[in-house]
Amino acid sequence: MADARVRHGPQGGRPEGLEGFVSDWGSDQRTFKKVSWGKAMMWIFLLSDTFVFSIFLVSYMSARSSTVDAWPNASEVFALHIGGADLPLILIAIMTFVLISSSGTMAMAVNCAYRKQRRNTALLMIATAALGATFVGMQAFEWSKLISEGVRPWGNPWGAAQFGASFFMITGFHGTHVSIGVIFLLIVAARVWKGDFDSGRRSWLCREKGDYEAVEIMGLYWHFVDLVWVFIFAFFYLW
Repeated sequence: MADARVRHGPQGGRPEGLEGFVSDWGSDQRTFKKVSWGKAMMWIFLLSDTFVFSIFLVSYMSARSSTVDAWPNASEVFALHIGGADLPLILIAIMTFVLISSSGTMAMAVNCAYRKQRRNTALLMIATAALGATFVGMQAFEWSKLISEGVRPWGNPWGAAQFGASFFMITGFHGTHVSIGVIFLLIVAARVWKGDFDSGRRSWLCREKGDYEAVEIMGLYWHFVDLVWVFIFAFFYLW
């Protein structure tokens, strides 16, 4: 009894000593045993992508802090001339509203997927994709406007040459993520609409009948893309 008490702890609870330490560190591993490969791989991808975006933003801060030339004023660079007046950041505000709204429709799509509401899930995913495509379209307009005004990766008419390279690299990388997300949202939405997830046929998106995990995985990706935009918005347009 004494040996069992030392080995398994009081009343069969947490092991004591070194075994207790190992048990504590092994608890997370046991938790993740129930996580599917698809969801685990998405989390790993998002973690690696977090490092990439973090490096880009830290590099941007370093370039902006170290340059001796004046950094362009965001309120002037990103203003739109409407009705005879320059409206600062109006386009960026609309873009941000659209992308944040898409997070709401994506969350509702995941909720409907949990409830096995096939039609609502597909429609909400299509709405999310439409909002994402709208965001990319507005970003393309923003790029074309800046290019027409003389902004290039190697310089711009408002000051520090690093502005153009930083802006096109980081917003372009994020826009690519949004574009890829729109494509996959439409693919998954089409499968949901056709009832592929309720047919019982195994595929790379569905393991068993009623398995809507692909919708949740797309939700993880989409919320990450939206979160990254919040940081880009703060660093580029508000700083």
